[in-house]
Amino acid sequence: EQERKGKLAAINRAMRYVNSEIVVFSDANTLLNEKCIINLVRHYKNKKVGGVAGEKRVFTSEGEPGGEGAYWRYESFLKKLDSDLYSVVGAAGELFSIRKSLYTPLKENIILDDFVQSLHVCLKGYVVRYEPEAYAMEKASISLADERERKIRISAGGFQAIGQLINLLNFFRYRTLSFQYISHRVLRWTLAPLSLVMLFFSSVYLCISLNSPFYGIILALQLLFYTLAIIGSFSKLKFFYLPHYFCFMNYCVVKGFWRFVLGKQGVAWHRAERH
Repeated sequence: EQERKGKLAAINRAMRYVNSEIVVFSDANTLLNEKCIINLVRHYKNKKVGGVAGEKRVFTSEGEPGGEGAYWRYESFLKKLDSDLYSVVGAAGELFSIRKSLYTPLKENIILDDFVQSLHVCLKGYVVRYEPEAYAMEKASISLADERERKIRISAGGFQAIGQLINLLNFFRYRTLSFQYISHRVLRWTLAPLSLVMLFFSSVYLCISLNSPFYGIILALQLLFYTLAIIGSFSKLKFFYLPHYFCFMNYCVVKGFWRFVLGKQGVAWHRAERH
């Protein structure tokens, strides 16, 4: 084909020719550990397991800040908690597997196809397990500008996914899964940046109107955090860079929201340059 339609279109075509019971998905720019497949498929002994999410590991060059790597370690920690409670809520496209019979051909305009696909497995009554000993290795983006485009795309896809997975908001039907989905994903995408803004301005108001030392301390801590974030924009010390990366992530959520609302986010990846 002359037109670049994205990864999902290619997967939809390829799945017509797949005959194996288990299908493993990965990205072209990732390296997998030696026993990756073995560690993934062993979970399928349990008939309730419909998918298995691997771990994503990001490596940075020596002396560089590790915001991206720290973020994925945090995500892996949450995936483990989700899996232990009930099911992983959305697998990363770098490495996950599902039963072939549970594959859902998605519309080619879906941005986060891996996330939506893995949750369709859950909607069919199965669970997705997490396997830390099956991991995909990827080097960090060369610059924050490259990573910004990637995060904005993911954020736009997150808002799109809320509409695609509207049934998961029905707590009375899906209970634990709905709780996990809403708390881990929906609230993070929709309320986190707004909450930070509201916290700051409410702290300013309460500090001035009540003249309270308590609210003064809360405001001072926020100002200190944002000062560290500003310093982190040009410092390579992790102590400064992690607050900067936190603010950067929330900025990308806001940008992704507007890109989704305006319909300006394409489905094809614009690959971030990596070391």
